[in-house]
Amino acid sequence: MLDASTRSGGTATASPRAVGTPDLALAVPLPAAPAPHAPGPAARWARALLSPWSRLSLLVVLLLSAASVMVLFEPQRLLTDGFPSRLGGAAAVVLYAVAYGVCTVAFVPRPLLNLGAGALFGSQLGLGAALAGTVLGAGLAFCLGRALGQDALRPLLRGRWLKAADWQLSRHGFRSMLATRLFPGVPFAAANYCAAVSRMGLLPFLLATALGSIPNTAAYAVAGARASTPTSPAFLIALACIAVPGLVGAAVAWRKRRQLRGR
Repeated sequence: MLDASTRSGGTATASPRAVGTPDLALAVPLPAAPAPHAPGPAARWARALLSPWSRLSLLVVLLLSAASVMVLFEPQRLLTDGFPSRLGGAAAVVLYAVAYGVCTVAFVPRPLLNLGAGALFGSQLGLGAALAGTVLGAGLAFCLGRALGQDALRPLLRGRWLKAADWQLSRHGFRSMLATRLFPGVPFAAANYCAAVSRMGLLPFLLATALGSIPNTAAYAVAGARASTPTSPAFLIALACIAVPGLVGAAVAWRKRRQLRGR
């Protein structure tokens, strides 16, 4: 094709024809998605060991082992033999509080431990050791139940009574646990693990346990300290403080049972 200058007599210049080059769509292959790797034996074992039912089985084994050790150790011998002579004062009180907490996790009855605290250390120090052991044992049981048993046991809360107890502890945990500790009727270990399975917080649980356990623990400590004089006014008052909350707790439980039946 000649330029327009050819018509006017100028020098003709040839302009190249614009050649249209079609767009060539190059098919670029995308990298294939990697195939999911099957978990190895270590991962499968870790998943099985960390499953809710495996943790619950571990909790059961730990509790049964602790209970067996307590049966073989016979902690009630402290009531007759006492502490070793080289232990005394604050060290004996602290050691007893720690042993108290471990024993409650192993289902040793608290009344026996409270009486022992009063018999070994007197009313005041005995109350301090028993109360510290109560809070320690409750905290240990709560943490064990929450970490090892909650995920497996919560789906099993299907009965009317279980749902009612779970709702009460989850919504009104502090006052419910405070009433449970003030009016004995629910076993100590059972209350600890029920609270752990519920959605109750640890701090309200410990605070309610500490406050609610004072009257009953003090009564047992005084009774243990005055056991050698069973006709003394202090011993008789302590027995009354033990019996009256138990009767009130039984009456409250009977009333709650009737209310649940009427629903």
